[in-house]
Amino acid sequence: MKFAVIQERKSPPDRRVVLDPKSCQKLLSAFPSAQLIIESSSIRAFSDTDYLAAGLEVVSDVSAAEVLIGVKEVPIEALIPNKSYFFFSHTIKKQPYNRKLLQAILDKNITLYDHETLVNESNHRLIGFGYYAGVVGAYNGLRALGLKLNCFELPKATDLNDRAALNAQLDQLVVPNVKIVLTGTGRVGQGAKEILDHLNIKQVSIDQFLNNSLTEAVYVQLDVLDYCERQDGTTLEKKDFFKHPKAYKSTFDRFTAVADFFIAGHFYGKGAPAFFTREQAKAPSFNLKVVADISCDIDGPVACTIRPSTIDFPIYGYDAETETEVDFRNTSAIAVMAVDNLPCELPKDASEGFGHTFVEKIIPAFFDNDSVGVLKRAKMTDNGQLTAAFSYLQNYVNGKE
Repeated sequence: MKFAVIQERKSPPDRRVVLDPKSCQKLLSAFPSAQLIIESSSIRAFSDTDYLAAGLEVVSDVSAAEVLIGVKEVPIEALIPNKSYFFFSHTIKKQPYNRKLLQAILDKNITLYDHETLVNESNHRLIGFGYYAGVVGAYNGLRALGLKLNCFELPKATDLNDRAALNAQLDQLVVPNVKIVLTGTGRVGQGAKEILDHLNIKQVSIDQFLNNSLTEAVYVQLDVLDYCERQDGTTLEKKDFFKHPKAYKSTFDRFTAVADFFIAGHFYGKGAPAFFTREQAKAPSFNLKVVADISCDIDGPVACTIRPSTIDFPIYGYDAETETEVDFRNTSAIAVMAVDNLPCELPKDASEGFGHTFVEKIIPAFFDNDSVGVLKRAKMTDNGQLTAAFSYLQNYVNGKE
């Protein structure tokens, strides 16, 4: 089996890679029958020289490989027919802007495995960049807090070499007496929590957070039933919320009345109640000054997230009264950080984490006859057709949705 790490061609450039040099070495060591080539790239966080130094073959033509592995969408003109590809296709939610990409994949008889479709038997994702989205999102949010309150300054994460450099910046901070609410307990939430814990910000209970006046910075981490309740007043397990989200209402206004800084690291499902609406943001009791919306659902559950922001310009202001964008330094503005490609700001660390998991969880399936069904569950296209699990995309492909 011959694998290729392909060049990222999407604009703006993405410096991440699925397999960093160390992960490549681990792959070849664990599976001696595997072959691996690296497509030359001038933008990658790891240079061609880094791969050559690790004893890997760097080439300009990857057509000899059977399985081609990338991060972002491959431009249609760069797709090689009759190959297997791994990348984030952004088609599984019927995204209109990538309809032609999926059509081309079918026309070119390409077998597609989307990184998002790589799941275990319980349908839980095996791989992703969510942890580093949480790390960078929390850091960026703290940077916005310092600028908004004019109490400290941090450099942009993208200007730092790696996680160690980011931590070194945090070590110089003195965080003022603020209350921070963090939603989400998955990979994103864990990454964000690590940043708060690195700063030794005290984690408190919901009761302490809501009812106590504290003399130091504190945070509370919330799971979904901490900020939602059933409209009929019954108390059920979390799985009921995911099954019947429309039966629930938000109680998040309890937290917006006392919190200064909101880090949104939740997963938001269709039909779930909003954290806060535009009308609720107008309330005199609304206290939030900074929102780091890592989930970045535009015009969705976090009302002040009216557009994504960018790595170059990560912060904008939202005026609740006018429901418009303003300078985030305005007294009445909520400072919003809503960068939608956060892991790109720590490309080396994010790539190393992704590569480790890819070699551990995904590559073995090619050598053990897919014993646990990872590839079977993830395969979106085969022999020019959608597979059964992804047949729901047929109308989308046909241009009818």
